[in-house]
Formats: sequence, structure tokens, C-alpha cells
Amino acid sequence: MNTTLWIVHGLLAFVFLMAGFMKVTRSKDQLAGQMGWVEDFSQTQIRLIGFTEILGALGLVLPMLTGILPILTPIAAVGFVVLMLGAVATHIRRGESHMSMMNIALALMAAFVAYGRF
Repeated sequence: MNTTLWIVHGLLAFVFLMAGFMKVTRSKDQLAGQMGWVEDFSQTQIRLIGFTEILGALGLVLPMLTGILPILTPIAAVGFVVLMLGAVATHIRRGESHMSMMNIALALMAAFVAYGRF
């Protein structure tokens, strides 16, 4: 079970680090081609989401890896569940329900980590 949890930790951390890095380093116009939802948010909000994803990805791995405040790992996972539920709501509101499947999968993976680590 621990090995499975670490694999899911790693996958989530990778996905959210990449997505967060992209949101932090690219302009709203550059992101609009790949992510239509950015039209509904300001550049500042998009960057804030990106920083949240980067910090959450670090929170998924580092506390358990270092043994320093390991309770932060399931808390970060719960944060990702909430973030992904917000993403699902945004996609549904925009009529992009097909896009929400990835968000639901990520939310379920994060819920698995939260459950396994609590």
C-alpha cells in the first residue's frame, strides 16, 4: 500500500508541478490556446492558481519524504481535491464537461493519498 501511495504521490506532484510552472511562467494569452478557462480569470488569478499547484505538489512529497510535519501531506492532498472540484465546476459552467474528466481523476487520486496518509 505504501508503494502505491508513493507512486500516486509522484504522479500527482509531477502533474501539478508541470501545470503550475506553466501557469506561472506563461501569459494568459499564451495559455488561452491550450486552456480556454483562462478567459474567465485574470493573469493574477491564473498565477495564484499556478503557485498553489506548485506549493501543493511540494507539500505532497516533501513532508513525507523528510519526516518533517508529515501531516502536511494529506492536508495538501485534500487541498488538491478542493482545487480539482473547483476546476470541475468551472469546466461545467463553461460547457466543457468533457474536460472535467481529468480533473475528476486527479481529485480521486488526491483523495486516495489523503485517505491513505490520514
